[in-house]
Amino acid sequence: MSGNKAIVFSVFFCSFSCGRQIQTYRFVCKANALRCAVCFMRNKTNKTNKTNETNETNETNETNETAEAERSFDLVRTKGMTVIMSKRKLTPAEIVAAAHRSDRPRFQHYLNELFTDFFEMHGDRLDGDDPSILGGIARFHGTPVTVIGQRKGTNLDENLLYRFGMPIPCGYRKAQRLARQAEKFDRPIITWIDTPGAYPGVEAEQKGQAEAIASCLALFSDLHVPVIAVLIGEGGSGGALALGVANTVIMLENAIYSILSPEGFASILWKDSSRVDEACEVMKLTATDLYRFGVVDRIVEEGENGAHGNADVVIQNLDAALQTELDRLMKMSGPELSEQRYMRFRKIGALSEMTSGKEQTE
Repeated sequence: MSGNKAIVFSVFFCSFSCGRQIQTYRFVCKANALRCAVCFMRNKTNKTNKTNETNETNETNETNETAEAERSFDLVRTKGMTVIMSKRKLTPAEIVAAAHRSDRPRFQHYLNELFTDFFEMHGDRLDGDDPSILGGIARFHGTPVTVIGQRKGTNLDENLLYRFGMPIPCGYRKAQRLARQAEKFDRPIITWIDTPGAYPGVEAEQKGQAEAIASCLALFSDLHVPVIAVLIGEGGSGGALALGVANTVIMLENAIYSILSPEGFASILWKDSSRVDEACEVMKLTATDLYRFGVVDRIVEEGENGAHGNADVVIQNLDAALQTELDRLMKMSGPELSEQRYMRFRKIGALSEMTSGKEQTE
């Protein structure tokens, strides 16, 4: 009976695997059970072949997708990007998250790695000293330069001291003092932008926050020395633009530059702060978008791990970009630098439309 049970089990197993409606009483002999086992093995072999074909198809599809991605990468390269972007493209929301990372390199890190003989200068000679604006004289590959940057902290105590990188009026006036001094001694200026915006406190407004930012814009627009601005993290509102009026604007791949935060944009425009990801898409605040609009001139690649994971690579890429731009700008005269800076900003936001078959620019 045990042998017959084994035969019947084999029959049921074969019937299930092959999808045949077979009556068990016809297969009570070992020969028929063996034939069923052969049928089962044949069916299994067919399934294996189908699986292999499916895997080969998937591999072919993946290969095609990879080739398509590489073609897309080459297409970006042919559009004139100054620095080629990473092959893995982050969404705008992911880029915003990368720009907000607490372990992202700060201005102090770039200052220590790229410059030598730094001498910090304090105070605006009017009201006081703002620690969120760090500035002074340094050497860049032997060339004396003035560096001015917005400083964020690396821990809670430092962030409270620097107000999370949000300057107050005396900080912007200190930047103006250093800029005038740089022009007097014919030193190039390199500004570093990393702020969510100017400090919005009552005391800052009482001491003329808007006037301080406006004076920065007016002064930097007419300087007769080279000015290079570098966006390394957040670039928010007029607090960032105050140091952004430059002959060349360089932006890290995962930095952002916008009129306000995506959270504020969603809350004001849609009355719904949960639509942050959508706001990131609409605001066009990424380096790629801003390069297309002419807001930034060069993009420095960070790699797939971002600036926090590839700090040495970013330093190397940024060093090369600064050298190239500085060499180019130092060949221009003071009036030429002022005019080039003026025309650069005049071109931003120009609209092109087709009228009677001819393209007109407004």
